[in-house]
Amino acid sequence: MSILLGLLGPNDSIEVVQHYLKKYNDITSIPIECLTEEDLNQHVLPQKKDITMWLCTGPITYDIVQKWGKISDPIFYIPFHGSAIYSLLLQLSHELHVNVSEISYDAITYDALEQVLQETGINESIQYIESETIDLQQLIDFHYHCYEKGFAKAAITGHPIQDQLQQLGIVAYRMFPTETSVDSVVYEIRRMVEMLQFKKAQIAVQIIEYDAALVGLPNTAFTTDKLHEIEMEFTKKLRTYTKKVQGSILTIGPGRYVIFSTRGFLQDITHNFTRKAEIDSVIGLKEESKTCGIGIGHSAHEAEINAWNALLQSREWGKGSWAVCFDDKTITGPLGKEEQLTYSYISDEIHAIKEKTSLSVATLHKLKSIIKKRLKKEISANELAQYMQITPRSARRILNELEVNGLAHVVAEESPRATGRPRKVYKLLLD
Repeated sequence: MSILLGLLGPNDSIEVVQHYLKKYNDITSIPIECLTEEDLNQHVLPQKKDITMWLCTGPITYDIVQKWGKISDPIFYIPFHGSAIYSLLLQLSHELHVNVSEISYDAITYDALEQVLQETGINESIQYIESETIDLQQLIDFHYHCYEKGFAKAAITGHPIQDQLQQLGIVAYRMFPTETSVDSVVYEIRRMVEMLQFKKAQIAVQIIEYDAALVGLPNTAFTTDKLHEIEMEFTKKLRTYTKKVQGSILTIGPGRYVIFSTRGFLQDITHNFTRKAEIDSVIGLKEESKTCGIGIGHSAHEAEINAWNALLQSREWGKGSWAVCFDDKTITGPLGKEEQLTYSYISDEIHAIKEKTSLSVATLHKLKSIIKKRLKKEISANELAQYMQITPRSARRILNELEVNGLAHVVAEESPRATGRPRKVYKLLLD
């Protein structure tokens, strides 16, 4: 399989890495210069959908891309291994007779550098190192400060600032990825491709519940024959959809269908399980007519069980909702909504909490997922209702249940804008 690899980083590093990648016939690299988030928005977004894997030429570029957060495909980076730094230390020692302690460093951690010194038997301490800053001007200022104060006689940098440092009179050496480090990352990329191919071949089961009575036309009543006619028409359209996902369809009751396919096809048609698949519907029928659960498994039996679990969750979210239950027992949904939740059924901690309350495992998992998504434990009943797509009354019941059992307590009260009683804000104690 040919791998289309988006190569991100400064131009000088990209050229080095591309040279090493030439020997791999199964890899086609697309070079994209990337120094800032603005570069990512301008150059990466237009090509994102065509690239399957991403490789950053160094850990700093990787940090920038991760903080940007707009790439869902696998992202790798090339670390600065010992050989890269050791060759520069040898060069500085030979050419300038500069000691290790007389050099300022960036783009490599103190621990990594310390390990290099231990492996090479160099018994000197590192004093001037900046491994976290990614702002180029701040890095230039750091090296210049070390040089100006007489702390350092030379600089080793993993950033494209060598020319600027030399213009300031600093002896600067640029650290580049080595062929060995590139080979190591290519091995990991190939393993990831194989794993994704295996995942795409996993069995997927889609259970669809179709309610022919949900018609968009007002004041319309149907006879049994008419409802049967509508359902037959939908079944015909569903068979067309089944061909798109190269699956097989089975009717398991009135308005209920099971489609057997593979993860890869359903993943593509749902945009990586973020949207509902487009199924041609009968004219006049509402979107709520199709409720769906998708299950992924290592066997047809496991996938079907997971599909039923997903369908049960979809029913809780309401008619027309879609959910996915993966082989690791995590559930994601509702598909197509801006706010999606992901939670797992498996957790000893959750089961221990369940023993204290009458709440279901699924509800407790959703609560933990909401806390993780919001990055805080405080929540009101109205906010909880919005996240879980339930009524405020049901949300208050859940929070009251937690409070009674010592798993939540009131920390504040919000005054409503209009008339009405203050709304309690609870802190959830589910850890």
